[in-house]
Amino acid sequence: MPTPPDGPSALGSPARRSEGHAKVTGAARYAAEHTPPDCAYAWPVPATIVRGRVTSVDIAAATAAPGVIGVLTPYDAPRLGTADDPTLHLLQDLSVPHRGWYVALAVADTPEGARAAAARVRVTYETDPHDVTLSADHPGVYTPAEANGGHPAHRRQGDPDAAFAAAPVRIDRAYAVPPLHNHPMEPHSATAAWDAERHHLTVHDSSQGAGAVRAALAALLNLAEEDITVVSEHVGGGFGSKGTPRPHVVLAAMASRHYGRPVKLALPRAHLPATVGHRAPTLHRIRLGARTDGTLTSLTHEVTTHTSRVREFVEQAAVPARIMYAVPDMRTTHRVVALDVPTPSWMRAPGEAPGMYALESAMDELADALGVDPIELRIRNEPRTEPDSGHPFSSRHLVECLREGAERFGWARCREPRRDGPYLIGSGVAAATYPVLVMPSTARAHARSDGRYLVEVNATDIGTGARTVLAQVAADALRVPLDRVTVAIGHTGLPAAPLAGGSSGTASWGWAVHDACTALTARLERHHGALPPGGLTASADTTQSAKQKSPYSRHAFGAHFAEVRVDTITGEVRVRRMLGVFAAGRILNPLTARSQFTGGMVMGIGMALTEHSTMDPQFGDFTESDLAAYHVPAHADVPAIEAHWIDEHDKHLNPMGSKGIGEIGIVGTAAAVANAFHHATGCRLRELPLTPDRVLAALGSAGP
Repeated sequence: MPTPPDGPSALGSPARRSEGHAKVTGAARYAAEHTPPDCAYAWPVPATIVRGRVTSVDIAAATAAPGVIGVLTPYDAPRLGTADDPTLHLLQDLSVPHRGWYVALAVADTPEGARAAAARVRVTYETDPHDVTLSADHPGVYTPAEANGGHPAHRRQGDPDAAFAAAPVRIDRAYAVPPLHNHPMEPHSATAAWDAERHHLTVHDSSQGAGAVRAALAALLNLAEEDITVVSEHVGGGFGSKGTPRPHVVLAAMASRHYGRPVKLALPRAHLPATVGHRAPTLHRIRLGARTDGTLTSLTHEVTTHTSRVREFVEQAAVPARIMYAVPDMRTTHRVVALDVPTPSWMRAPGEAPGMYALESAMDELADALGVDPIELRIRNEPRTEPDSGHPFSSRHLVECLREGAERFGWARCREPRRDGPYLIGSGVAAATYPVLVMPSTARAHARSDGRYLVEVNATDIGTGARTVLAQVAADALRVPLDRVTVAIGHTGLPAAPLAGGSSGTASWGWAVHDACTALTARLERHHGALPPGGLTASADTTQSAKQKSPYSRHAFGAHFAEVRVDTITGEVRVRRMLGVFAAGRILNPLTARSQFTGGMVMGIGMALTEHSTMDPQFGDFTESDLAAYHVPAHADVPAIEAHWIDEHDKHLNPMGSKGIGEIGIVGTAAAVANAFHHATGCRLRELPLTPDRVLAALGSAGP
């Protein structure tokens, strides 16, 4: 019978990443590092117009170059099957829905040859008038049926307009978040190899879900899923941009099958903004009505965003307002404009990240108008049940996060802004939330005759430490030391599992792993004598359990605290220190959890201070298309950052008692920084990021 583990192997202990050594030594192989014999290379050709159609493609100069295998165009590319996602229906017609849409694919013996061939392709176009400019009063604005995640686009309770008009204290503000881009360390890459004899396609893809890639390729290439193997063993980040198949993997697979050779395609970083999704810009209008004691009586959050004409995607930025504060009269609405822009998609904490920036900024403005401490205002409006549904919370310790954070941060000591020569110093706070999401999964566990265990699940580790935590879940259920467990993930030959997204990975995969290992433990207890040569196996499928509708509102919560220094000469805003305190269920591995929390907070600092993109109205493209222009935070931008958590024991989640932690770290961070800026300067900037030009203009208009 297995014996209980002790020491750092137990669930809840800070076990080091099991794949860490392989990554730092270069042994871990990513999608573009698989090079089959006779491998060819591809380079896509993006459209150079905003809207219109291709009228001709001249490939003569490209195909005449040495080593060029061919160029696929809309005129001769293989025909694809039905695509649920029309952004994957590539080279199938002559229409150009936005700048950067792929209109050809060059394939050559070397990556340099493919790139040079793509540059020699000459495409002519017929252009149509275009519109890429978002505005709240755009004539094409409409209210969709739903926002991302299946949330109703519009919700109303009571009469928020009348309640707002009657409120003695009112805040009516507009906020703006620009387009933001996913820039994972590993660009989107795939190596596809078609075996004509076996009638089988093998793809190594940088993806957040190998199963989703296989399903999409099967439909597009008119193959059975069992004729496709997709491997996503090591993935260098995604932040949502690899959540579903992207064009690179379709083009690589198409070219491999067409030319009968393995084909590798790694997108250049400058292509990512137009190709793999982005966080759509959001325009927010928030109206808060309150009594003189700070009790909210009315809340309206209206969001206007853009989508493409290819596929509708609506950032659900007003959704978090539905669960945050006790408000009797509330309206939350999403409006969208279809423009000639690339299709937006998921980016870390879609909805919550921009939505909570606006809501928590407005709460800070209300606190200022009332002369109430911002933490006290939030506590006074703490709901007993979820305002939108009336459901009880499975656990909600936001107040505890605020209070512990205030103590750790020294909130009481820094309520007065300070001046240090040319620097203004201030502090700010903001709340955070993220929903608990769980999807059905399967898993398999093996007990080997040598006393070791193998756990199999088609999960994906995009840098979060999923392998390690799943091994801990397995070791805990098996009651064995961690070093006796091996976890196999990232391969469609393993038991089916959902993609890594929505902070749902550990909860979904871990539930199935727990159940499989629990079943294996029971089987081992019934077994007598030595194990057979093949060992013993048990499987689990959580479809029924995970799909049961919970009577509880299940969310993680947190509180962010920031201290900033504003240079009145240069306009530079620096975060001097930042603290996050979270209530996210049981923390299964403090080491990897802290990494996720702080990583999200750093990304939130980028959102607040440096990250933004500009849609050029004439050329219809994102001008900040690489890391030279799109500025992400570096180590020097984050001098002191801490993450802590409240121990939560929530029995209404999953067998591990865990909530997702990958995204809540970014939620609220930008608002805390913006609120700290206001505290330091007395100026309120309501459009992100807080760049020096905007800061200097605000300080100049404020006078001496």
